[in-house]
Amino acid sequence: MSTAEQPAFDMPRADQVITLDVVMGPRSDWFTAEAQQLLAQQTWLVTPQSNRIGIRLAGEQSLTRVVTGELPSEGTTVGAIQVPPSGQPVLFLADHPLTGGYPVIGAVATYHLDKAGQIPVNARIRFNPLGAFEPVGPATSDETHNK
Repeated sequence: MSTAEQPAFDMPRADQVITLDVVMGPRSDWFTAEAQQLLAQQTWLVTPQSNRIGIRLAGEQSLTRVVTGELPSEGTTVGAIQVPPSGQPVLFLADHPLTGGYPVIGAVATYHLDKAGQIPVNARIRFNPLGAFEPVGPATSDETHNK
């Protein structure tokens, strides 16, 4: 392989802890403050149930929700960290569903998506929160005229 063909990162191994940068939200407010901190402070094991749809994670402590009601299905994206009722997150990968009905506590930064897709079973993941999603609102007249 020439230097130009070298991967942008070292391939993750099963004996490693891989850190992925995460933007919190859009539904992080559905979780307790402790759960939001736990997402970053806890090391998450990549389970054998992982595949191209998503990385199923297992932690010593589950993520607890504040809002326990149903969430209507929403669009999802690669890198979304969805949390089902078990409180054990799923990191969506290339073949993720287009919609999901569980709250998304955060999303992996786009520059770490390739690395996330290569993480093997039995590796461990730590999430490094960078900030939060900007609130979405209606476009102002200035924004619509400048496009």
